Amino acid sequence: MIISQEVEKMCPVTQGARHGAAPIPEEAKWVKVRGVKDISGFTHGIGWCAPQQGACKLTLNVKEGVIQEALVETIGCSGMTHSAAMASEILPGLTVLEALNTDLVCDAINTAMRELFLQIVYGRSQSAFSEDGLQIGAGLEDLGKGLRSQVGTMYGTLQKGPRYLEMAEGYVTGIALDDNDEIIGYKFVSLGKMTDFIKKGDDPNTAWEKASGQYGRVADAVKIIDPRTDEVIS
Repeated sequence: MIISQEVEKMCPVTQGARHGAAPIPEEAKWVKVRGVKDISGFTHGIGWCAPQQGACKLTLNVKEGVIQEALVETIGCSGMTHSAAMASEILPGLTVLEALNTDLVCDAINTAMRELFLQIVYGRSQSAFSEDGLQIGAGLEDLGKGLRSQVGTMYGTLQKGPRYLEMAEGYVTGIALDDNDEIIGYKFVSLGKMTDFIKKGDDPNTAWEKASGQYGRVADAVKIIDPRTDEVIS
């Protein structure tokens, strides 16, 4: 390296306060991180693209600096889903530093990687106090049965009020209304479960019935309407 003449002429003064890196919690251990291989943890990052029309939730399971598992969930942008497919191939096997400096195809996924990096290097991981961390495959637990992302989709207008379209339980098939036309419950079908039933040999109608459910005071409803067509279904 090049040192300026001004610095060369300086007399040496000992650095007294050198205590090293502050320890951070990692998988039930306190670790002084000095290199990429010192980083382990399971955590998430949320990112968004420049026009903010789409978002990404990125989940990584990192062991000794290397990404072992990646879950990429996107919403709001059709192109982002294809970018996520590429990112799921790119990420496993990279160090967290490599991933931070790799083009993950989409602004939202790159931003999610940045936010996740901050979480994990400051000891804010979900597995910070879990002995030996979380097993490879823990990312799938975020998806639940049927391996589908938990999505909430609601729409409302001042003129016509709210419409529940998608809940964590599944695709909303009907919203239950009382005599004041207020929502008191909803009916849904779990598309993941329905698909699994069909794959096991059930006909679509049987699979639909087996994967259907309801929440709230549906039995007390004056009427139930399809939130997409406003058709009264019962």
